[in-house]
Amino acid sequence: MAEPTSIVRGRRVLLPTGLAPASLHLAGGKIVAVAAYDALAPGVKVHEADDALVTPGVVDSHVHLNEPGRTEWEGFATASQAAAAGGITTVVDMPLNCIPATTTRPNAELKREALRDQAHVDIAFWGGVIPGNEGELAGLKQFGIHGAKCFLCPSGVDEFPCVTRADLDRAMPVLRDLGVTLLVHAELPGPCDAASAQLTGADPRAYATYLASRPKAAEDEAIALIIELCRKHRCPAHIVHLSSASAIPLLKAAQDEGVPITAETCLHYLTFTAEQIAAGATHFKCAPPIREAANREALWKGLESGVISMVVSDHSPCTPQLKKLDTGDFLEAWGGIASLQLGLSVLWTLASARGHSIEQLFQWNALHPARLAGLQDRKGQLAQGFDADLVIWDEREQFEVKAQAILHRHKLTPYAGQRLSGVVQQTWVGGTLAYHSQHGVSRPHGRFLST
Repeated sequence: MAEPTSIVRGRRVLLPTGLAPASLHLAGGKIVAVAAYDALAPGVKVHEADDALVTPGVVDSHVHLNEPGRTEWEGFATASQAAAAGGITTVVDMPLNCIPATTTRPNAELKREALRDQAHVDIAFWGGVIPGNEGELAGLKQFGIHGAKCFLCPSGVDEFPCVTRADLDRAMPVLRDLGVTLLVHAELPGPCDAASAQLTGADPRAYATYLASRPKAAEDEAIALIIELCRKHRCPAHIVHLSSASAIPLLKAAQDEGVPITAETCLHYLTFTAEQIAAGATHFKCAPPIREAANREALWKGLESGVISMVVSDHSPCTPQLKKLDTGDFLEAWGGIASLQLGLSVLWTLASARGHSIEQLFQWNALHPARLAGLQDRKGQLAQGFDADLVIWDEREQFEVKAQAILHRHKLTPYAGQRLSGVVQQTWVGGTLAYHSQHGVSRPHGRFLST
């Protein structure tokens, strides 16, 4: 066991066995020992957390960083600074909204080169599945991706077209044999097109108009299709940003049968409801959409039962102009919600109000996302041999979300003005301080992660 070069200790450290007093001995970017609170090494600097929580860093496995190609929307530097300020130590970047999309190994190499010297937290990449690129998937696996995302409906960007059932029949056996998980934006265009055809003359500023254009049936039918294909090909699949709670019984039945399918939901689906979204409030627009209060409650039940296994941000920012705030047109505005920096506090505020524990919280936002990304042997736990990624925070302290404190490139978020519980004091990435509440963000020292 290596001698520690620094020690972080606290009276409430979240270990795999639960909260306990402990000292974390760090060296070479790793936790080299988890020891008793008083087990210190002579001459080694001790960082005292006192009675603040010491927990694993959050792993956000659904983030759009948009670099290269759309850095006016976001970028590695700004997003990773926001992540560090929010107690997030690992993000996994989606393959679209950057140009070129991460659908070939050369494109992935270009993205990794753009990342150089910019990351304030550790960053991994998802690959992409588009029509005809099944021959590129082996190269993406060799590059270091653990999963590849597809869209079953138009993605909104030309460089990432959606796939058909026939495309997936070709790609899924390849993914299965490579050991790569298929990530699915599960909405079928048929139900959306049919619903939109009924909306002629409807008020585009009314949220109800947008909600009606993307009905639950689009998700439910897409998820039924993916379950069928998973059963056929035995290729693991993961449903991203589940919004329709009526799909939960489908997922549960498939999981009980042994079909290799999992699902996530997002902070905004657990927070907001369609009933509260005002006319023209396009900063609430996302796809799939935020649905009614009863649907939100059912999503919580699905999460609490384990059918939904994790909560992510789906941080998908754009320029304020693309949100069409001047017209308030929901049908024309870009769909995506910015929330990366706020994820830990939002989820704790919601979960604690429902009686959930710190231990449960970090199953949802660290351990299970790390497993999805193939990082379960190094991320998501404070244990010997794991990366020294941790956050020191006070779950009792509250703050109001204000634009000037947000480090995303753009400050527009539906969480503005909300009062949240859980203030991050320090974030450590690879055994080095990445963020301090009094001193701000440190120099970038995050790494690219090959999974």
